[in-house]
Amino acid sequence: MKRTIFILLGVLLVSCTSKPRRINYSGIVQGSYFSISYYDEKNREFEAEIDSIFREVDNAVSLWNENSLIRKVNRNEDIVVNHIFKDNFELAQKASEFSDGAFDATIGPLVSAWGFHYKKELEMTPEMVDSIRQLVDYKKIQIIDDKVVKANPNMTLDFNAVAQGYTTDLIGKFLETKGIENYLVDVGGEIFAKGTKPNGELWTIGIEKPAENYDSERSVQIKINLKDKGIVTSGNYRKYIEKDGIRYSHSIDPKTGYPVEHNLLSATVIAYNASWADCLATICMLVGKEKASKLIENQGVEAYFIYVEEGMIKTEWVNH
Repeated sequence: MKRTIFILLGVLLVSCTSKPRRINYSGIVQGSYFSISYYDEKNREFEAEIDSIFREVDNAVSLWNENSLIRKVNRNEDIVVNHIFKDNFELAQKASEFSDGAFDATIGPLVSAWGFHYKKELEMTPEMVDSIRQLVDYKKIQIIDDKVVKANPNMTLDFNAVAQGYTTDLIGKFLETKGIENYLVDVGGEIFAKGTKPNGELWTIGIEKPAENYDSERSVQIKINLKDKGIVTSGNYRKYIEKDGIRYSHSIDPKTGYPVEHNLLSATVIAYNASWADCLATICMLVGKEKASKLIENQGVEAYFIYVEEGMIKTEWVNH
């Protein structure tokens, strides 16, 4: 469901004075972009180490990697999963319990059937939905002795709503082990901002204005200053399938098997890390504005909703 956040990075500092130099590193990973900026008085570059982190995550939980652990699990190969896989699984299960099943990492068969994984033709019938929905239930899959155990071998896992936020936090933790105290990590729109710029300025994040179509030009709805927090935006206005003039959201309700229908266009969540912000933003788009407001009320997080009411686009801060 990602992602709709801009990073307003400012001017690259290349001074050779004693001030910390800004190091920027960006590219393509996990089917999306990444952008990492940090300040370091020692002028160190960690490109090789960061690339290694990306490979480790990709090898564990990427659906686009034929030889990843998650692809092997989904094919029912007899394998032992590693700590990265288990971290993502446990985070997904936590999100499922928190949302009473609205978030479900076993949603993959429904997402694929609706055409959102590989853009297949949309030909769903109520009978198909009911049949496939039997494969979706986070309570029927678990890890025992480092092996995934399924109630039904046709069940599959999908960590797309977890992995990028997790990767962002993983890279942030790595930078901190190197003594980097001021950085911004963005993996596909899942962002964590630590510390400030040398002049004391906070990191500035731009939240995208909802677009009319998936290929519409991007523009900023609001700018947010951030320090020591994760931020993730999830929206339905760029990811959809259209048939016979009807748009079908890529957010699928595990309980009904159908794309969700509500007036929430995007949900931005600011939390203590990118992993949980990622989960909560996804949950908000699954349950809609009213339920989302109640769910996050006592979570110690903030949310910024963009929604439609009486034909008008409106915004609302929750816990701000």
